[in-house]
Amino acid sequence: MTIDEKIAVYDEMRKRYQDEIQERMSEEQYREYGEILFSAHSCAIEGNSFTVDDTRTLKELGLGMVPSGRKLFECLEMADHFKAFEYVFNSLQHPLNEELLKETNRLVTKNTLTYKAPDAVPGEYTTEDMVAGDTVFGNHERLIAQVPHLLESTEKALQGNAHPMIVAARFHGYFEYLHPFRDGNGRTGRLISNYILLRKEHPLLVIYKEERNKYIAALRQIRTEGTDEHLTHFFLDCAISHMREAMNQKRHNSRLMSFLF
Repeated sequence: MTIDEKIAVYDEMRKRYQDEIQERMSEEQYREYGEILFSAHSCAIEGNSFTVDDTRTLKELGLGMVPSGRKLFECLEMADHFKAFEYVFNSLQHPLNEELLKETNRLVTKNTLTYKAPDAVPGEYTTEDMVAGDTVFGNHERLIAQVPHLLESTEKALQGNAHPMIVAARFHGYFEYLHPFRDGNGRTGRLISNYILLRKEHPLLVIYKEERNKYIAALRQIRTEGTDEHLTHFFLDCAISHMREAMNQKRHNSRLMSFLF
């Protein structure tokens, strides 16, 4: 299936999803549903062991109730992610610029960065070259110098007619290539990609932890093949799958029961 064909499937499903799921909930309930699901999986992609139920418990009870078997570091990471999500959700009228990007990263890493890099400052660009897994990133000064242009280009695209899923995927691929922060680049990038979608009134995109290997492979192909086509397909596949699953679950849970005793 081509990207254009997949976009057509996505757009049709998005309308149904918004009618059947999103519009049937209160704004507050839908927002919390998205925040818990997105935060659990986005942090899990980076190694956090919280389940969706653990995430819901932390959201409802706060740091006064650490889920059984979870580390305090993981609790702080998740609590930071909540703050960053809420900031992004409340900043949809804000233009995409360095202020928004840096504040998102500051909140994402506020209480955990010092454990990993005591000399680093949350929300400030890295002062050294970066490496993650088997990926050696480029010269950090050269990469960081390109961030303003990426933000300006993305903001311009948001004001044009480009499809929001294309913009979100393309931004994400470029941003992860630049990898400008000492920590939290993945979580920050996924949050800003969703800022793009939410700003254009599209549903939240959740990349499930089970899709991590496909996600990493799609990002790697930007470096090895110089194309973001794989990541765009991946974004569309994730969005379609999530919406289809939610609608199927609702239909299943709406069936009539006999209530026999």
